[in-house]
Amino acid sequence: MKRYNNIFKRIAIVSLMIFMGACSDLEENPIGLLAPESYFNTEEDVEAAVMGAYTYWASSSIFGREYTTAVCLLDDVCDICDIGTKAERIAMNNHNVDANNGMIGSFWPQYYKAIGAANSAINGIGRINITNQKRADQLQAEARIIRAYCYYNLVRLFGEIPYIAEFVTDPATVSDISKTSVEEIYKNIIDDCLFAEQNLPDKYPNNIRCRPTAGSAKTMLASIYLTLGNYAKAAQYAEDVINNASVYGYELVEDYTDLWKAENGDMAEHVWTVDFLGGITDELWGPMTGVRNADMNGWSVVAPSPGFYSQYEEGDYRKEVTFITETPIKGVMTDYSNWTWPRIHFGKYALYVGEKANSEGRYSGRNFPIFRFAEVYLIAAEALAEVNQGPTSKAYEYINKVRERARFGGTAPADLQAGLGKNDFISAVLKERMLEMPAEYKRWFDIQRRKLGEIVFQGADSMEPHSFDPARNYLLPLPQDELDRNPNLLPQNPGY
Repeated sequence: MKRYNNIFKRIAIVSLMIFMGACSDLEENPIGLLAPESYFNTEEDVEAAVMGAYTYWASSSIFGREYTTAVCLLDDVCDICDIGTKAERIAMNNHNVDANNGMIGSFWPQYYKAIGAANSAINGIGRINITNQKRADQLQAEARIIRAYCYYNLVRLFGEIPYIAEFVTDPATVSDISKTSVEEIYKNIIDDCLFAEQNLPDKYPNNIRCRPTAGSAKTMLASIYLTLGNYAKAAQYAEDVINNASVYGYELVEDYTDLWKAENGDMAEHVWTVDFLGGITDELWGPMTGVRNADMNGWSVVAPSPGFYSQYEEGDYRKEVTFITETPIKGVMTDYSNWTWPRIHFGKYALYVGEKANSEGRYSGRNFPIFRFAEVYLIAAEALAEVNQGPTSKAYEYINKVRERARFGGTAPADLQAGLGKNDFISAVLKERMLEMPAEYKRWFDIQRRKLGEIVFQGADSMEPHSFDPARNYLLPLPQDELDRNPNLLPQNPGY
């Protein structure tokens, strides 16, 4: 969204403070109660509300730190490094969370604020005198897929949650709302994505990727159907995106490093991104993963799990880009064994923060990927293997596209060779997803949807051994303060 920053600043920040009417906690502390009829008059007003929704994502509560850190700590790829960090993070990492966890208390209301912003835009479209029906439909589609993505993350993390589909001007109207079934939530999410698929453009001016396109909607549908185990639909949508990549402008970038350089902004591989404004919006993944007491001034909070580094083959270019094994300390290149916390660190966020970041690497302005084209290939490969009870030639082609880029002109990783059975191929795809997208808030959802918790945390080959209760730990607890305000949200999730 680098070329869209003027609108983002002028409209979205104002809409964040004034226009939204979203509830910060589903019951009280409303954020602006200006009713839609007193604000929405034109398509531009609706666009302001749509843009305002993105300000909630580009914050420390969601993509800037809390949500993304929580989801990463839940998996077996990321681990706590500095054991003196906040107890809520350690609890998340150890699957020992309670209903008062502060990370949940940060991102839960922020997601509902974004939902409220999207709902206000959808409501506003029904109130304005439409002068351009195509644009109005496009804005409604954008608001609906924003809402869908918020609910997609929430339903995967919490299961049954309140589903609010209307603009809320009076908090009393939702003070006693009940939870919605997982099945109904997914139905609504899919309906929103289908509408988005039909009404979003194929591209935006200047090829920005922080606003969703029809390709974004199809990619999200592929991800949703993969999560639901509807592999035929997942394959259908993923292959639709692949076959029409030139229409949407998608391709793998040649150099994996380029994806993590903050100054690069949106790139051809990005299907949908969250844009942080350099030096302004609070993005903290640089310092969270950077090395403490080193020249980069990092905090050493989130690091690779003990067994993750060795999962990469020697020669896999992603290994070079993903990790930090040495860094300057007082100008002297120092091996990780001599750091304050002597562990290999993640480099993909800490090393490429750009010129607008502060001395810690904060406020980098990087564009965080919601979906990348590499993931589309891997969704298609996994889904095709399920549909056909074994990998097809196309399934091999898709996973090997990702592995080819990882070679970066070298010899490793080699193409997967034909002859694998269904289970072995799917295991290979899951591992490829892990190697391709570490610390991209994807791995936990793979563990969850494939019910791999006991294997990855307690199995003989565990990279991060600790206890895991499958009856409890696949979902997080609903926030206790929500339950205290509204007993209709009971019962709490099992085990909490």
